[in-house]
Amino acid sequence: MNPAALMEAALEVARLGGAAALRHWRTGIAAEWKADGSPVTAADREAESVIREWIARRFPGDGVLGEELGETPSTTGRRWIVDPIDGTKAFLAGVPLWGSLVAVVEGERVLAGAAAFPAVAEDLAAAPGEGCWSGGVRCRVSGVADLARATVCITDLSGFTDPARHAGWDRLAAAARVGRTWGDCYGYLLVATGRAEAMLDTVMHDWDSACLQPIIVEAGGVFTDWDGRPTPFGGSAVATNAALAGPVRRLLAPDTPNGPRAAY
Repeated sequence: MNPAALMEAALEVARLGGAAALRHWRTGIAAEWKADGSPVTAADREAESVIREWIARRFPGDGVLGEELGETPSTTGRRWIVDPIDGTKAFLAGVPLWGSLVAVVEGERVLAGAAAFPAVAEDLAAAPGEGCWSGGVRCRVSGVADLARATVCITDLSGFTDPARHAGWDRLAAAARVGRTWGDCYGYLLVATGRAEAMLDTVMHDWDSACLQPIIVEAGGVFTDWDGRPTPFGGSAVATNAALAGPVRRLLAPDTPNGPRAAY
């Protein structure tokens, strides 16, 4: 299947998962707490089940890795990486800044990525060479080149286990015009659509980050892990517009001559 068709497929199933989750949003749904301290609800599991059933019908033999329901092996060499509700804490609080994330992956290469944000009626989809799209309109990162005019975001301030990373965020937030915790996947939507210049996460799982890399890159931005490596599977994430890629990463890790390792 060509990249454009995979992008459309990823968007279709992300919207289906998001619609399933939305039926439970702001209904007082109960949460359970996983061993890592994160919440999970019946909405997470239902949305992931809907996504898995769709993939099994449309792409039999493809593998699936989901946050809530584990991994189904692939017989085709291709797998789908799924986070049915990215931002479950926001979901539980009735905050609309959550999304359903889907990536199509072959080896270490992301073939397409999509994110649906049903509570705010927005979505994103991208594939290498096909651009990044939202509601039929091509997305572009901002052209802001001065940190003093930039909006920078992070999921929250409670996830720092490394004091050096915390200090890096503090430097970045102090240099920016606005520093906010509009977090989880919504912050990446802001960067891809030019409404923020940087979004950071200190800890990411593959289902959090895989779809975001093509979304940011195809919107003209730069996506790396915290150490500056251009990977969707680095366990952390820094997304920026192109103009501020270097300055942001140098502030995050100024203890080396050129900041983090980077290929931007």
